[in-house]
Amino acid sequence: MRVLAWFLFAYQVSVLWYFAFLNFLYALFALFGLRMVARYARELSELALKDLLEREAYLPVSILVPTYNEEKTIAASVRSFLALHYPEFEVIVVADGPKDRTLEVLKETFRLVEVDWVYRRVLPSKPVRAIYRSLSHPNLLVVDKENGGKADALNAGLNLARYPLFCAVDADSLLDAQALLRASRLFLEDDRVLAVGGTIRPLNGAVVREGVVEALRLPRGFLEKMQVIEYARAFFLGRAGWSAMGALLIISGAFGLFRREAALRVGGYRTDTVGEDMELVVRLHRRAREEGRDYRILYTPDPICYTEVPADLATLRKQRNRWHRGLWEVLWAHRAMLFNPRYGRLGLVAMPYFFVFEALAPVVEVLGYLLLPVFWALGLLHPEFALLFLLLALGYGVLLSQLAVGMETLLLQRYPRLGDRLALLGLAVLEALGYR
Repeated sequence: MRVLAWFLFAYQVSVLWYFAFLNFLYALFALFGLRMVARYARELSELALKDLLEREAYLPVSILVPTYNEEKTIAASVRSFLALHYPEFEVIVVADGPKDRTLEVLKETFRLVEVDWVYRRVLPSKPVRAIYRSLSHPNLLVVDKENGGKADALNAGLNLARYPLFCAVDADSLLDAQALLRASRLFLEDDRVLAVGGTIRPLNGAVVREGVVEALRLPRGFLEKMQVIEYARAFFLGRAGWSAMGALLIISGAFGLFRREAALRVGGYRTDTVGEDMELVVRLHRRAREEGRDYRILYTPDPICYTEVPADLATLRKQRNRWHRGLWEVLWAHRAMLFNPRYGRLGLVAMPYFFVFEALAPVVEVLGYLLLPVFWALGLLHPEFALLFLLLALGYGVLLSQLAVGMETLLLQRYPRLGDRLALLGLAVLEALGYR
């Protein structure tokens, strides 16, 4: 009995320290995020599209679009990529052995003709069956290959890419017209930059015409609204904080800009993980640290990528299951970095954070739910303290969500309608009370 009591006491102390340290990090992230977004909002006028377009210096970009069964949306997505405001870029659509009419839709819409394309096969991938070029858009290339998964399709696209920067995007995503301009400027300003991640926003509810997002509106579904808040907090607090600390480990697979040479040097995308986007970023960090090179991997509030988020629980569950499995796979593949001072703040802060506070978070929370009635039965639960602890945890979560929503709606003015802004502020309370 004494052993059980000791264990329960030790568990309570551990949870208190866990909670205190986690929320200390959240406070740092909130500070860094607020400073970054506020600075960006002030400088936005200085980075107007006209000024960026008039610059003579730029780095050409290859846009890689892996696609599988996307016959309903692929034409609109490719049109949006071709309409980007950028001096020189190419769009490489990799049809990864689709079983629907994705390839036929591309052929009909963009007048594709098969060509004999000579390229170096630097990265391994499933066999390429044919390469097509568009008669109406000279900068559009379509690759037909055997199915190998998203990472394999990206590697095939990297083999064909001609430009120093490449942008990996999802086939069901839409990019803001200025996205490439705003991301690529960071590579021009600092040649140490290896990769840049932008902000992902839910497309659900937006007004879209001909592949262009004309206005943001809150979606109707409750789950979709919750994800608007969730994405705002994840990017404006989490990604901004890690970027400011020089330890950004995640650049979303929906939109990221990379130096092609750096990605090829580390071997491109790994095909044995569902978290290929995070794994590539961690590998870029690891190689640069091991070689002692000075480098930077950054997040910026712009550019913007819009993507469809799950509208039902089944799809949301599958998505989050895939994300969590990908996280565990990356942590296992790079376990040598955990608590390793050789990797600086990556090994001592970032990797341990994702292991303890992200990967193990479901275990800690479920264990808490299971032990709560045990504490109660043994008379070890102090009701007043437990209630105050719960209120503090919920209140702090609501505060962080409100801060993220405020940055999204007030500083960046993304949702112009007052009703949408008030709804987001109200939903931020519900988000902390159950959705998370």
